[in-house]
Amino acid sequence: MIDHWQELSATALGEAIEKGRLCPVALTEAFLDATEAHAMGPRIYARLTRARALDAAAGARGRARAGMRRGPLDGVPVSWKDLFDTAGTATESGSALLAGRVPDTDATVLARLEGAGLPCLGKTHMTELAFSGLGLNPMTASPPWRHDPDHVSGGSSSGAAASVAWGLAPAAIGSDTGGSVRTPAAWNDLVGLKTTSGRIPLTGAVPLAPRFDTVGPLTRTVQDAALLTALLDGSKPADLRGASLAGTRLAVLETVALDDLDPAQASGFEQALTRLEAAGARLTRLRLDAVAAALDLAGLIYTAETYGTWGTVIETMPERMFPPVRERFRAGRDHKAADYIAGWQELDRLRARYAEAVAGFDAVLVPTVAIMPPRIDALEGDHDLFTRLNLLALRNTRIGNLMGGCALTLPTGTPAAGISLMAPPMAEARVLRLGAAAEAALG
Repeated sequence: MIDHWQELSATALGEAIEKGRLCPVALTEAFLDATEAHAMGPRIYARLTRARALDAAAGARGRARAGMRRGPLDGVPVSWKDLFDTAGTATESGSALLAGRVPDTDATVLARLEGAGLPCLGKTHMTELAFSGLGLNPMTASPPWRHDPDHVSGGSSSGAAASVAWGLAPAAIGSDTGGSVRTPAAWNDLVGLKTTSGRIPLTGAVPLAPRFDTVGPLTRTVQDAALLTALLDGSKPADLRGASLAGTRLAVLETVALDDLDPAQASGFEQALTRLEAAGARLTRLRLDAVAAALDLAGLIYTAETYGTWGTVIETMPERMFPPVRERFRAGRDHKAADYIAGWQELDRLRARYAEAVAGFDAVLVPTVAIMPPRIDALEGDHDLFTRLNLLALRNTRIGNLMGGCALTLPTGTPAAGISLMAPPMAEARVLRLGAAAEAALG
């Protein structure tokens, strides 16, 4: 086994396999063994898929020996958020409501990555039915924050982020409906990509709000995110060679996104802006009323859709849910269909106004999250605090979902402080290329 293998990017591990310096079976087994031996393993993984992973790794080993690797990540294992179906293995979406749910077929995206040679290490813990941005789940497990295991790791892809941050997976696949990839990625100093709704198939993914649900990677580097995104959506990887910020136009969104920032988040963001500007980016401060108006609609649109998706199941066994999450779903119980439809029509108009206002920019910048990760015991003991901080944790990320585009979060160098680059729908290649240049500037 090569040195420092738990700290290497997925791309670097793939290169080591290509050069014959690393065996896919040994690598996969090492991650599985490390997880089983780690004190935080049970809080990060809901279940490991050892036999499945080693079988896939054996296939990758054979291809590597024959010089027939299927791609640069063939043989590199990944973890999966526990809402992606795995045939014959429980997929419970972090909820006691779905305890014992065992699907017959794999999710489309899981099948795609395994077909490309990436072993499935196992299923990571998450917040209940993916409807919380904090990562607290008293009903199953609350994965630990990278810098202090007594704090939440961010949600809802909480275990996904923790698996990479704690060195128990080279990369993870999560989902993002209102920030569920970007919030935990930012708090754990990772790269996280929210893809455009509809770009990557959701077949076999347990839904939350189908018009907002997306699939995305959590990784150590932008290059890893680009390679995984291409496998997830069946496209060619974004070309990151020679990426530069020189002459790029970046908008700094001031509307709502800069309100009530934790001092560490504010400092990390401003220092990041300084470094981006030094690397050649031209920054413009923007205030956009369409953003504030869209955020005002979020409560109606999100809760109506999520309760419409899960209300019947929830009301059969409401005691199986953490009360603040259950009540968040129930906030959509009394919305009228006419109000929901009118809300979406208004959001479409606001999206058009936003798109026009930012059309001249390469990306729009915001601090990924407004706050720092709170303590687990504080959230468990104060449901009002949970509700308030959950909304703050998702406030900035939800801008990207509401505006319908794609968004990439990068570490700023300040622990747990991420900066997000938001781009138009289907502009993943653009935002990844910008992200590669920004990654270099941010160090």
